[in-house]
Amino acid sequence: MQIDKLRGKELDQLFKSVLSLKDLEECYRFFDDLCTVNEIQSLAQRLEVARMLREGKTYHKIETETGASTATISRVKRCLNYGNDAYEMALERIKEDETIK
Repeated sequence: MQIDKLRGKELDQLFKSVLSLKDLEECYRFFDDLCTVNEIQSLAQRLEVARMLREGKTYHKIETETGASTATISRVKRCLNYGNDAYEMALERIKEDETIK
């Protein structure tokens, strides 16, 4: 895992902070303070690209709908194929949560 290179007190603190958030409103407030609007939008865009790739959408369709560059789409696809399965895990959990409600 590449994240092992980053492991440390500061990153642990960040992840523990994220895990401590209780609802969407707290997430909005925390990330608004932590990140720029562009950083938040980039993170959200990558997750949407992953969702669309899982659905079999073409690069062109993803690029048109999300505004993501082909480089970003390729990077997300590489993570889906060779990464830690985290996109898959998160998207599946979101899907399960939405079907329960």
